[in-house]
Amino acid sequence: MPCCVKCVSSGAKRIADGVFEMFISAPEIADAARPGQFIHIKCGEERILRRPISICDVGNGIIRIVFEVRGEGSRWLFNRHEGDVLDVLGPLGNGFDIPDGRVLLAGGGIGVAPLLFVSHHRLGRCDAVLGYKGADKSAL
Repeated sequence: MPCCVKCVSSGAKRIADGVFEMFISAPEIADAARPGQFIHIKCGEERILRRPISICDVGNGIIRIVFEVRGEGSRWLFNRHEGDVLDVLGPLGNGFDIPDGRVLLAGGGIGVAPLLFVSHHRLGRCDAVLGYKGADKSAL
């Protein structure tokens, strides 16, 4: 059952060109989250629509998200500092079951981040095929 909670953030940290990670303390959401789910973050009082962001990983009541700054909402999120309180709704989406046996994970760009959560729930072998843009922003 999704819940809406006020969560404490770690602030955004740059991990690649235009890509940032943030750790959000939200034990209720982290405990209920499954691979393939996401959260909705209210990005400022003047914005009506929440921003959906995939859950990259969870552990010890903490949610890790990875996001790109693309518009006003994600820029607002980027500008949060350690200890800031966020209005977060989640976990949302159906998630998915991870089958037994060998699994191939495929993703590209920012879609690679939630594959970490999947890989941490695997008991067997997990291979990955990942794609990214090069320094000139063209697909590799």
